[in-house]
Amino acid sequence: MAEFRLQIITQERTLFDRPVASIIAPGGLGYLGVLARHAPLASTLGQGKLTVRQADGAEFVFLVSGGFLEVSNNSACVLADSLQILSAPPGEAFDNSGESA
Repeated sequence: MAEFRLQIITQERTLFDRPVASIIAPGGLGYLGVLARHAPLASTLGQGKLTVRQADGAEFVFLVSGGFLEVSNNSACVLADSLQILSAPPGEAFDNSGESA
C-alpha cells in the first residue's frame, strides 16, 4: 500500500512523524479518510478518535479534541489542541499521559 508522511503536533512537541498508509480523522463536519496522494485539503478537527494505520497494518488510535488537519504534497499534518494516546502497537514507546494545549 502506498504511504505518505504524517506529523502529529501538539503545543508541547511533535508526537508522531513517520510514513503511514491511512488516517481517519474527526473533521469539523464528520469523519474523513486520507490515503496517499490525497487531494490537498485543510479542515478543522472536532472531538473524536484519530486512527492511523501503517503499511504493515499496525494501528495507532488517538483521542483528539480540536485542531487542524492539512493535507498537501503527499503529506499530512495534524495540529492538535488536545491529544491523548488511546492505543499503540506493542513495543511503541509513547507517554500515555496525554497532551493538552
